[in-house]
Amino acid sequence: MSEHLPVSPRVARAYTLTIWGIALSILVFAVGVVVWALVVGNAQLFKDGVDWVYDVALYGIAAVVFGRDPRAEKLAALAIGAVMAVAGLHTLYDLWDKIAVPRPIEIWTLGFSAASAVVVAVAIVGVLWRFRAEGNPVIKATWLSSRNDVISTTGFALVGLLARVAPVRWPEYLFDVVVAGICFQATWAIWRSLKTAPADPAVQNKAATGQVGGL
Repeated sequence: MSEHLPVSPRVARAYTLTIWGIALSILVFAVGVVVWALVVGNAQLFKDGVDWVYDVALYGIAAVVFGRDPRAEKLAALAIGAVMAVAGLHTLYDLWDKIAVPRPIEIWTLGFSAASAVVVAVAIVGVLWRFRAEGNPVIKATWLSSRNDVISTTGFALVGLLARVAPVRWPEYLFDVVVAGICFQATWAIWRSLKTAPADPAVQNKAATGQVGGL
């Protein structure tokens, strides 16, 4: 079984404050988007705002797990799997709703959602940059996940925006199916990793800090 690499108290304290700051900042932003969506009555913007809650849960769980024992990491991984499953179900429900009640194309609100996903991904990398050389598995997985998200979230946001503003609706529906599939695949991969290698903290930490960027 792999061991946690030592982290100085100063770094541990700074990382804990940073990761909680990320989770709380995204929560404040998500609440703002949801309130805005409710005020203007925009169902798609509301869904985009609610989607940020999953990022809050992911980073919040990473913050809670950091510095704890493998048992806590296993429970966190199970929780992450559950969050992914809920995100997939939420995406499928939203797909059914938009098919039942077609939504108008609003380029400015859709563009805001895509742009904000990219901006948040870049900001997270910026605040985690100082921890990029740390060897602790939780810190390392969080950093690598956020670094990769800059690329994947940018591409994902652009593809999602193009699908939503397409002159026909099937690209958007197909995109939603793919998103839901990714969520369910992540859930299966996390839960399966716990069954096949339950004693490996590195695997558990990677599962516990992986992100569904900008669902």
